[in-house]
Amino acid sequence: MPTVGLFIPCYIDQLYPRVGLATVDLLERAGFRVEYPEDQTCCGQPMANTGCTAEARPLAERFLTLFGGFDYVVAPSGSCVAMVRCHYDEYLAGRPGFDELKAKTFELCEFLVDVAGVAQISHRFPHRVGLHQSCHGLRELRLAQSSELVAPAYGKAQQLLQLLDGIELVTLARPDECCGFGGTFAVAEEAVSCMMGEDRIHDHETAGAEIMTANDMSCLMHMAGLIRRQKKSLRVMHIAEILAGYPV
Repeated sequence: MPTVGLFIPCYIDQLYPRVGLATVDLLERAGFRVEYPEDQTCCGQPMANTGCTAEARPLAERFLTLFGGFDYVVAPSGSCVAMVRCHYDEYLAGRPGFDELKAKTFELCEFLVDVAGVAQISHRFPHRVGLHQSCHGLRELRLAQSSELVAPAYGKAQQLLQLLDGIELVTLARPDECCGFGGTFAVAEEAVSCMMGEDRIHDHETAGAEIMTANDMSCLMHMAGLIRRQKKSLRVMHIAEILAGYPV
């Protein structure tokens, strides 16, 4: 049985453990043995995004050491996977095993579609759902078609959600617009970040969504804070929770 090394982003580990548990459930149902290296740390993306290269480098090196021996590496986060596949070259280029690590590291939905070949999900999810496409997954990992490219439409998260009986995926006016989180951007440019998040929430509300989902909990965390403070009825769920059949 192939072994998956499970990488859990910091914010999921600390704030949304149910997303991690749902990820394990999905991977095991797909026929993989899941191992969680307990010595794992942050992937280094927050440091890299703010120019702290010296601080990010040891985290990249640690990631290679901890996850290099697995058949696959999977994370329920497009941004963390994009850090490994698109930005670790600055720290690890030429290191033994690095090219192999990049090739076998996947975002969860990408893995379920492209590697596990999931084509059936048995449970119902009778809700109107809006799918938020996170920037890293969309434009670095190419998990779905972005509007600025002329190419056939596709979407790996959408493909999985459509397997659920009873689900209604609502049509958004701007399906690939940024939510405004951007890690430290939400701190440095708070007003702009909040306005961008409110735009995304309004788009989902206008489309009639009951639940907003995404494959990056960081985006959902940002928008959930805005929803909660404005006392809106819209709910947020990571796509792993929905696919695994977890209650709303």
